[in-house]
Amino acid sequence: MIPVPRSSARQGTGRTAPAEPPATPAGRTAGASGEPTPPALAKQRDAFFDNAKYLAIVLVALGHAWEPYYHGSRSAASLYLFVYAFHMPAFTVISGYFSRSFDVRRDRLQRLVTGVAVPFVVFQTAFALFRYWAGDIPSLTVSLLDPWFLTWFLAALFIWRLTAPLWRIVRWPVPLALVIAIAASASPDVGTELDLQRVLQFLPFFVLGMCLKAEHFSLVRRWPVRIAAVPVLAVALVFAYWAVPRMNDAWFYHTDSAENLGAPWWIGALMQLAMFGCSLVLTACFLAWVPGRRMWCTALGAGTLYGYLLHGFLAKASRWWDWYDAGWVRTPWGAIAVTFIAGAVVTLLCTPPVQRVFRCVMEPKMTWAFRTEHRTGAAAAPAGKRTTEKQPSPQ
Repeated sequence: MIPVPRSSARQGTGRTAPAEPPATPAGRTAGASGEPTPPALAKQRDAFFDNAKYLAIVLVALGHAWEPYYHGSRSAASLYLFVYAFHMPAFTVISGYFSRSFDVRRDRLQRLVTGVAVPFVVFQTAFALFRYWAGDIPSLTVSLLDPWFLTWFLAALFIWRLTAPLWRIVRWPVPLALVIAIAASASPDVGTELDLQRVLQFLPFFVLGMCLKAEHFSLVRRWPVRIAAVPVLAVALVFAYWAVPRMNDAWFYHTDSAENLGAPWWIGALMQLAMFGCSLVLTACFLAWVPGRRMWCTALGAGTLYGYLLHGFLAKASRWWDWYDAGWVRTPWGAIAVTFIAGAVVTLLCTPPVQRVFRCVMEPKMTWAFRTEHRTGAAAAPAGKRTTEKQPSPQ
């Protein structure tokens, strides 16, 4: 999947999306969606994807840290737009890649509930309490149909995952997802429930991820591609600098229809295609330079959900309590210091000690909430052996 909005049209929606909900530390590893992975699969984690998730969540935190500088510094604004052009698409592509085999099997549905739905409910409630305590809202209200700030990605991931079996059976999944995204951007009548506009507009990236294979990621990491990525990223950064005073940054958030952004529907269709192509190219350039070996930050890729959700409290507190009003913060060196602080804080929030503290709400086992299902027939015995004892199915 991905700050206080600058316009009322985006009030309370947040600016990014979370990272693909992460895995847990060794011993209780999880998949890219935050779903616990059986211990037997813990050794199969790919360092490349853990590194990619960690670097992407750092970009999320930097985007939040840079937003207060948007109107005061064109350079900061260009960095902000540059990062927003690909960090959320990158997360969504990785989410789709790890959803290729998702189906309605009992254990996978159970992990979807505990690893995505439960954190959504918990943090939707926690953010509401935080907003009420900080005075951002006059009365305490919790709506599970109106994701706020960072929780939208959890709602989106839940919906995307449930539709995964459908995308495996259609003939042209990515073109179909693009048609749906274009239709959403052309329709101002798409409701705000579950942030559906953003769910549909980011859908093509998720579906594309489902269609990718391991060799595609290996392809973008070849040295010719890495070398080509450098000038492409440089040109994109220069273009972002040019676009700051000329382009509505709301196009990067995919939260509104074209009409709500003051453009005709056909402009929205063209922007959807242009943004998809641009984001896809920049995502490939980003992944090209993600290290494939184990590094000091690799283990932190298993905690990106923690860093993503928890840093949201600090991101909002910094606006509500005027942390950016300090004189040193508005200096060039202050902006550099804020950048390093944001990266360090989100890194700390991804560490195993933080995961151990918050695992009870991020990845609860909740065995009490699910029925124990037993097989109706005798379990199949190994060749040459018989057994009459019924075996419980895996939980």
